[in-house]
Amino acid sequence: MPFARISLRKGKSPDYLRTLSDNLHRALVEAFEVPPADRFQIIEQLDPEALIYDRGYFSGERSDDFVLIAITAGRPRGTAVKQQFYRRVVDLFAQGLGLRPDDVMIVITTTERDGWSFSNGLTQMVEEVPA
Repeated sequence: MPFARISLRKGKSPDYLRTLSDNLHRALVEAFEVPPADRFQIIEQLDPEALIYDRGYFSGERSDDFVLIAITAGRPRGTAVKQQFYRRVVDLFAQGLGLRPDDVMIVITTTERDGWSFSNGLTQMVEEVPA
């Protein structure tokens, strides 16, 4: 049940955004142990002055194609799973979009199970929900 917020500079085509979304979801399913139907994402395209980042921090030189992915997950994953996921994301983005690995930053935050309400004001992951 991860929730992903994908932030990038304005100007990308709908096809680019769809490929970005699809490839992120594919990596989540293949490498982050997410069920295929579990997809919650927001893609936000920002004006250049609203996306501020260090072009070289722990990386080569980042370009204007920089993509920041913030994932909120409801259960922790181990370091090996996260590392495999990070690599899968940059591989799929490079193949599908020509996006350089230096232009991809991913941050994963884990919450408690009661930090989620999927609908109806219920905490579905901690209480019994009527069918």
